[in-house]
Amino acid sequence: MNKRPLSVTIVACVYIAVGVLGSIFHGREALANHDYRNGTIIELTEIAALVAGLFLLRGHNWTRWLALAWMLFHVVLSAFHSLREFAIHALICAAIAWALFHPAATRYFRGNPTLPPQNIT
Repeated sequence: MNKRPLSVTIVACVYIAVGVLGSIFHGREALANHDYRNGTIIELTEIAALVAGLFLLRGHNWTRWLALAWMLFHVVLSAFHSLREFAIHALICAAIAWALFHPAATRYFRGNPTLPPQNIT
């Protein structure tokens, strides 16, 4: 198996932190305001961030796309706010895309194709 690039580790840890901390913060806020519908939607996005982070560390290719889609979702949401917020989210999205799709990261997510398949008997 290829060694995990530092950029992937950093992005994964940020997603895990955002998922856990965001879930705690937004969960408390939703309970305090009795806003269960919006709270549930927000919690699902936080869970998606946590799942993306955990599976990025494990080298699952599909999580690159989940992580990028999660960030693109936030870029779209920020487009309805200030230009500054939109620009910051767009820059973060570009950095995440680079971190998850540069050649070393792509090799990591492909695994090591030179190893022969193992027979389980």
